[in-house]
Amino acid sequence: MDPINGDLTIRAAARTSRLEWSPSPSRTVWRKRVHRVGPAEAGQVTSVVRYEPGATFPAHDHPDGEEILVLEGVFSDEHGDWMPGTYLLNPEGFRHAPFSRDGCLLFVKLRQYPGRNREHVVLQTYDMDWVPAEHAGVDVKPLYRQPGFTDEVRLERWRPGATPGRVAYPGGAEIFVLRGDLSDETGRFETGDWLRLPAGARHEPSTEGGCTFYIKRGGLAYLLAGGGGSAAAQERGDPGTD
Repeated sequence: MDPINGDLTIRAAARTSRLEWSPSPSRTVWRKRVHRVGPAEAGQVTSVVRYEPGATFPAHDHPDGEEILVLEGVFSDEHGDWMPGTYLLNPEGFRHAPFSRDGCLLFVKLRQYPGRNREHVVLQTYDMDWVPAEHAGVDVKPLYRQPGFTDEVRLERWRPGATPGRVAYPGGAEIFVLRGDLSDETGRFETGDWLRLPAGARHEPSTEGGCTFYIKRGGLAYLLAGGGGSAAAQERGDPGTD
């Protein structure tokens, strides 16, 4: 199966509101994939995932880990019920049988956290305080950073009119907009939009009305590269084009 946004050397973007839902093997769980490299159901994947009410997924392991941010509804497994705003990092060796009683919407990254010594992280981000960042008008909630690994995950909240100036990403970055608007030289990104910047990228982001987004820096080191520009073009609905 052709990769989706598998070229890690170029900027990639997806407007998930324009993508069609595709079924998972459970047939009650649906996904919109913005990145995939490897076998169809066993490769590295970044997706927006929707569980129908009553949806279940068979028990399974998570080689190279799993990351989940609960966007809407309640996501559950035998370990607990995870409310909106919950951030989960389930490391390699973690096993569960997920379900949702009333349905839920998730942002999910699979097989992108290698290393059995990674921490198991469970955070309710809504209960966390915003901390002032290095740029004026920007606050953060740190979610994951661990010695020995290059990736760092946090939420950022930009106040209306924030313009931090030129921002560099030596190890690349992925951004998923949770609410509001974020713009740079390539276009405007809104709720549900995903953007990946290659290692060494720089841009000048800003916001007009304010925004909140998930950002992962330094994670490209753990991604597999793959071709497939045609598949990416078919599935992404690039936000920078309008």
